[in-house]
Amino acid sequence: MTAEFQILLLTAASLGFVHTILGPDHYLPFVAISKARDWSVGKTIWWTFVCGTGHVLSSVIIGLVGIAIGSQLENLVMIEEFRDGLAAWGLIAFGLIYAVWGMRYWAKQKQEDIKDTQQGKRITPWVLFIIFILGPCEVLIPVLMYPAANASAGALVSVSLVFGVSTLLTMMGAVFIMIYGLRYVSFKPLEKYSHTIAGLVIFLSGMAIEVLGL
Repeated sequence: MTAEFQILLLTAASLGFVHTILGPDHYLPFVAISKARDWSVGKTIWWTFVCGTGHVLSSVIIGLVGIAIGSQLENLVMIEEFRDGLAAWGLIAFGLIYAVWGMRYWAKQKQEDIKDTQQGKRITPWVLFIIFILGPCEVLIPVLMYPAANASAGALVSVSLVFGVSTLLTMMGAVFIMIYGLRYVSFKPLEKYSHTIAGLVIFLSGMAIEVLGL
């Protein structure tokens, strides 16, 4: 293993951690939905893993296809930037819709709304999954995959794998820590607004991407 390859692997692990921690959309939506839907820790971590895997694999696949067909790096960066916008607006729209639904559910508390809640329990995580597939790992293709591809196919696979594992572990670790930390905070007065608050958290996560570029 050359020194350059070691540096590339270390960079992949570091960027996987940093880009996840600096992007609250990687963990806050899961914590918010978990609290609102009263998910177990195991279920929350599982959906974090599923959505995170889709998030990483979508960029890996685009990068591999682009490298295989000899696409210019600029074209792939444009695709990833477009996907970034889609994911941001997806979170914004989903957050607003969920917040409004939460207000409606709290205000009415009728039988039909309870049925909607049961259906929502099945729909909500899949909406997040679709949004995370749309969301790119911005640094992966230009900073890691293309330089690794110039070395060897093995380097390309290794760098993508290290980045993916680092990203997933950071996502799950952040969610786990926040969930356990929140157990020591009493939200009893706010429980009836939990769905609305969750929607606003998701909305703000999307705004953080769109406005702040996180």
